[in-house]
Amino acid sequence: MRGAAARAPIKALVTDFDGVHTDNSVFLDTDGREFVRCSRADGMGIEMLRRRGLKLLILSRESDGVVAARARKLHMECAHDVKDKLPYLDAWRQRNGLSWKELAYIGDDINDLECLEACGLSVAPGNARAEVKEVCQIVLKCSGGDGALRELCDHLIDGALVPEVPV
Repeated sequence: MRGAAARAPIKALVTDFDGVHTDNSVFLDTDGREFVRCSRADGMGIEMLRRRGLKLLILSRESDGVVAARARKLHMECAHDVKDKLPYLDAWRQRNGLSWKELAYIGDDINDLECLEACGLSVAPGNARAEVKEVCQIVLKCSGGDGALRELCDHLIDGALVPEVPV
């Protein structure tokens, strides 16, 4: 992991889906249903942050129901089929009484750039696009779908960037 940690306490984690929760692969059956592979370790990391009171949001351009299904499993709020992420994130941030510096955002592709640049802590999985890694404060060792979220959650907790008790 490279980069400096944010100094403000993080009160929310916002994640892209494809390339963060997944390795960016998709499996299709003959009926066109999509399947993806996610890491259970990531799920435990998300649970640890939820126990500390963090607000959690999956913000995805993807329209397939697999995004919402994973969000339900992780007890995360979900906004999918969002074509312009920054205005959505700004409205969500305001509804939740959060400042930009209290948000951590993890994304892997160019449609995440505006959100990464706006948030207090910007993070990329190890397999993110080069132009995304360039703007992020932290580039993880793990790839999306292979423990990147767990690595980030551990970093937030171990670095005392999130509260020890619910906010």
